Amino acid sequence: MSFTRLDPTDFVVSSDSVTAPAWSNNVTVLQSFYTASGVTTSSYYIDVYNEPISSTTSSIQFSIAYGHSLGSGSAPLNPLVVQNTPTRITFGQYRNLIYGDAESNINFGTGNTASIDLIAIPVDRNRYKESLFPGTWNMYLSGSAGLIKLTDNSNDVTTVTYVDGGRVYYIVSGSNGTAFNTPLISGASQKGFTPSGSYGLFLPDLGLFVLNPLALSLNTAGGGVGLSLSAASTAASSNMTAIYNTFAQGANFQLNSQETISSDYVFVRIKNQDYNYTTNPSFITGSGTLIYSNFINSPQTFPTTVGLYNDNNELLAVAKMSKPLTKDFTKEALIRVKLDW
Repeated sequence: MSFTRLDPTDFVVSSDSVTAPAWSNNVTVLQSFYTASGVTTSSYYIDVYNEPISSTTSSIQFSIAYGHSLGSGSAPLNPLVVQNTPTRITFGQYRNLIYGDAESNINFGTGNTASIDLIAIPVDRNRYKESLFPGTWNMYLSGSAGLIKLTDNSNDVTTVTYVDGGRVYYIVSGSNGTAFNTPLISGASQKGFTPSGSYGLFLPDLGLFVLNPLALSLNTAGGGVGLSLSAASTAASSNMTAIYNTFAQGANFQLNSQETISSDYVFVRIKNQDYNYTTNPSFITGSGTLIYSNFINSPQTFPTTVGLYNDNNELLAVAKMSKPLTKDFTKEALIRVKLDW
């Protein structure tokens, strides 16, 4: 077997961004929301499905969790340790996930730079491969104070902000990554904000939305939906149900995923004097003579496959051509092999 050593100039690396719908069944907009019976009594979170769980095609799309820095809104795990509650554990978990420490404040922007509570909306890991796509999602929430449309502010910023959890954007009232210019809510520090800060934080690399309860609790004039959460120790189920209802009543959650696919292009150059003879046993009779005598003076081969080997002659990759390539002393070939990862 003969080999041709590839030069460094024969390799070119390229990257492309691939976008796909995030929800199950390649659905871009999720308009129906379901929970499992009994799950709403969970002290930590509830899962939201695309179809009733009795359906064989039902699957989790995202989850809802409420966290409070002082442990309000749920009962203590141990009556002797009053503040050790599921909501306090949830708050600490997401603070560590976002900022990488237990000291940073949850900063929703001017109006609420040190929030004492949060609403975490982690998207199910099966819904995306690498990250969520900023600037392409829209979330409708509805409550007693009306309907709001939320997105991130990725198109409004010139510099991306990073935290320990990766890229972070403010969640604002707007559409497709751009905050609404008008009306600018009275008392808000910038467009798309409320007097109580932004509507939350969007972390595409974590597949996570963190909503600002204080902003959502505002009335119509303040830009909220009138979300009411209780501090009672028995309120775990009712609080998460109230949050879930804002999604169910809004009935529209558009979301896309984003994946970077890197490709290594290998250019295999075959010169006119190369690979014109074959060692294929089908060309030779049992006595060792050529079946086709015209191949003696005018050899011809029909390559169909390119094998890529390392220096130890170990086969690393195989590329198949769509049809056989005719090769003889009068022809040269340039074959481009694409390796994706």
